[in-house]
Amino acid sequence: MHAKVLFSRWPVDPFIAAIAGMAGLASLAPAHGVGAVVAGYANQAAIALLFFLHGAKLEPKAALAGAWHWRLHVAVLLSTYVLFPVLGLGAHALFPNLLPPALWTGVILLCVLPSTVQSSIAFTSIARGNVPAALCAATASNLLGMGLTPLLAGLLLHAQGGFSVHVVGGIAFQLLLPFALGQLARPFIGDWISREKRLLSLVDRGSILLVIYVAFSEGVTHGIWNQLDASSLLSLLAVNAVLLAAVLGVTTLASRALGFSRADEITLVFCGSKKSLASGLPMATVLLGGQAAGLVMLPLMLFHQIQLMVCAELARRYAGRMEAVVGFPVARPGGVAGRTPVRINHG
Repeated sequence: MHAKVLFSRWPVDPFIAAIAGMAGLASLAPAHGVGAVVAGYANQAAIALLFFLHGAKLEPKAALAGAWHWRLHVAVLLSTYVLFPVLGLGAHALFPNLLPPALWTGVILLCVLPSTVQSSIAFTSIARGNVPAALCAATASNLLGMGLTPLLAGLLLHAQGGFSVHVVGGIAFQLLLPFALGQLARPFIGDWISREKRLLSLVDRGSILLVIYVAFSEGVTHGIWNQLDASSLLSLLAVNAVLLAAVLGVTTLASRALGFSRADEITLVFCGSKKSLASGLPMATVLLGGQAAGLVMLPLMLFHQIQLMVCAELARRYAGRMEAVVGFPVARPGGVAGRTPVRINHG
């Protein structure tokens, strides 16, 4: 009971704390020698299992549901795969020396990742937005991201020397093949996967933690912490915060310029501003393995925590406005109207 109360009052999500803990563990006790080889194989297996399970879980028809609202879905995809990259490349062009090259590579990679599924839908629901449209848009973003993210990463990072065309085979083998096999197995195990949410959550989180440990172990052996100082870390936090604020602002203004309803505006704002940690970290491992992998992951890790905190408060504000206009109550645990605590899966 005391532990639950303690964690409920702790401002940091326990999973985010676990991510920081794995980075710290790798810094203090990195895997090396035979241990590094074993951890590497385990990492590849975990990534393959993760994408297999997600392939078995995702319903392709969900991406077509609500297709009548094509303007909203196109707006979400444009925000995810056009607005974000433009902002990331623009920031790099304006301030090339603000961050070390590996961190800028991580920022660009962050900008081409798909949106989340779980948190996009959860925040849209809390804010009283168009949940069916959010499900459609987020699912489409992830399905298209299986091809778009490696393609955009190749186009944007190859010019900076951060991407090699030789990883295409690795992408197909480690990500696309397991995902495709999961889709093929969906008729047989899809219902079971949907019921066993704890299993998928365990694989999600376990694979992310393993990815971080392996990447940071490799990075520590090559001295990544000698490349990062307090100034660079603060600059990275600022870049992430400005990037999120810009996307939130543009999607809000765009939704109103397009004449969307408030519910559709909420959907665009939350689905168009998210970046997936669950997909992003394994993709970073495959796309940008090597001595800088740990640093490359930092922008996404920090952005993920910032987006959860900011969007949780934004969802509450939207819900309050919807309550005032429509009369929807904002439920507390136990059914009492008030502020809604937000617990989001790390999709």
